[in-house]
Amino acid sequence: MFNADELAIITLSLRIAALAVLCALPFAVAAAYVLARWQFRGKVLFDVLVHLPLLLPPVLTGYVLLLVLGRQGLVGQPLEQWFGISFAFRWTGAVIAAAVMAFPLFVRAIRLSIEAIPVEIDEMAASLGARPWAKFWQVLLPLSLPGVAAGMALAFAKALGEFGATITFVSNIPGESQTLSLAMYSLLQVPGSEGGIGRLAIISVLLAVGALLASEWLVRRSAYRRSTE
Repeated sequence: MFNADELAIITLSLRIAALAVLCALPFAVAAAYVLARWQFRGKVLFDVLVHLPLLLPPVLTGYVLLLVLGRQGLVGQPLEQWFGISFAFRWTGAVIAAAVMAFPLFVRAIRLSIEAIPVEIDEMAASLGARPWAKFWQVLLPLSLPGVAAGMALAFAKALGEFGATITFVSNIPGESQTLSLAMYSLLQVPGSEGGIGRLAIISVLLAVGALLASEWLVRRSAYRRSTE
C-alpha cells in the first residue's frame, strides 16, 4: 500500500512525535505541578508563558526557535561551536519544534489531573512526615498517572500534525525533517500526486484519531476511578 519513501516518512514522523513527547514529559509534569499546587507572585505570567506556543502563530514560534537554537542563534551557535550540536534543519530540531508546540496541551492535561486530587491528600501526607519531594513522587504523581498518560496521547497527536513551527525551524528536507504534514504539503505542489496525498492523509488521520481516543479513554477511566473509590 505504501512505497518505500512513504514508509520512511511515516517512520520518521512517528519517531519525531514519540521523542517530542518524551522530551516534553518531565518539563510538562513539573510545570503542571507548579500551576496546580503552588501559589506565587507571577503565576499568571508563568501560565501565559506555558501556553504561549498555543497562542502565537506556529510560524512565529518556529522563527523564535531559529533565533535561539539556529546556527547563529543565542544558544545554537555556542552549542555548535563548543559541542558540535546542531538543531536547525535537522530531524532533532523537528523534535524540539514538535515538543514546544505540544507542550501547552501536555501541561493542561496533567494539570487538570493534579487539580482533581483533593488538597486534603497533600495535607495528610505532610502530617505523616512526607517531605515535598516524597509527597510528589509517592502520592501525587501515582494518582495523576492517568492524566499524564492522557497528556502523552494528546501531545503525540499534536506533535504528529505539527507543521508551521517545523517548516520554519528545520525546513522541509526529505529524509531529514520531512514529516507527514510536510510531505503532504510538498505533494500538493506536484500535479497528479493525489494518490500519495490520500495515503498519507489516511495514516495521519488514523494515528491522530487513535491518540485522541486513547487520551479520552484515559481521562474517562481516571474520572471513573475517582468516583468509585
